[in-house]
Amino acid sequence: MLSRRVFAGSFLVLLPCLFVSVRPRPVCTGFLPPNDLRIPIGIKEAKGITRAQFNEVLDRIEAVYGPDIAARGGTLKINRLWENPTVNASAERDGDVYILNMYGGLARHEAITQDGFALVACHETGHHIGGAPKIEYHWASNEGQSDYFANLKCLRRIFSDPGSAHFTRMAQPDPVAQQACAKIYKDAKEQAICLRAATAGLSVTALFRALHHEPKEPRFDTPDPAVVETMYDDHPATQCRLDTYFQGSLCAKPVAEAVDDADPAPGTCTRSQAFAVGLRPLCWYKPPASEPKDPLGRVAVAPRVREALSQGAAFSELRNTALWRGR
Repeated sequence: MLSRRVFAGSFLVLLPCLFVSVRPRPVCTGFLPPNDLRIPIGIKEAKGITRAQFNEVLDRIEAVYGPDIAARGGTLKINRLWENPTVNASAERDGDVYILNMYGGLARHEAITQDGFALVACHETGHHIGGAPKIEYHWASNEGQSDYFANLKCLRRIFSDPGSAHFTRMAQPDPVAQQACAKIYKDAKEQAICLRAATAGLSVTALFRALHHEPKEPRFDTPDPAVVETMYDDHPATQCRLDTYFQGSLCAKPVAEAVDDADPAPGTCTRSQAFAVGLRPLCWYKPPASEPKDPLGRVAVAPRVREALSQGAAFSELRNTALWRGR
């Protein structure tokens, strides 16, 4: 009997999946090739965050989500594996213990800021409490939903906490994200949190790009055009993940409105609730058949955004369309 249920909610999974006989689908182990992706303490490649900064982020996660998980009858346990050079992170369950495994190797990567590391921790938290869609026959929210939850709920709470105000982040705000956040949120503080959360997505996708040796830079104005035919539970492509972080940041649903373990609509932005922005990207998400179809069409939206930007009037063409209206 398996008393310990393990889910590799890692950001960077390249190894084959481990098949567990009691489940009808594979559960990925989440470890990376050790020779390629290990960053020990003290080497010149260790340019990310410090141990103190690593612990500051996890202190905030523990302070915010420890009580929430206790209210569910569980215990949050964060394994602070600073000495471990693995460039990864994972989530697992041991009975009522909700476990996050946070590795120092990932935190030491040069692309990682404290805000980016907070997104990683929020993603792993999302596997536990991120709601539907879940991996079939499993306790965990799938990879895309964990990404979405990270920006939709978790980072908003972490970045609203004064204890995170000094976290390191990317220096220059992205103009596309800045204008999009300003269109969705009228309150200056909400705009700042939206922009900060979206920018944290750039930190981690820079890591994906570096580790996967991808020539194309992920951008907010070049959304992934892929549309899945069925729900994709594993790790989406780099651009698709950035799209998910961005849309989670732009969803104007209240943070306090809870997600649901069975129904993907509560606490999120869906077309059935008249949202046109903040939706889960179709490059991994398959909406229920009851959801209205995208009235603009995936092919039509992306070129219009790119054209507006190229003309130097970012989103001006879309000012009066449904694309940038929350409701």
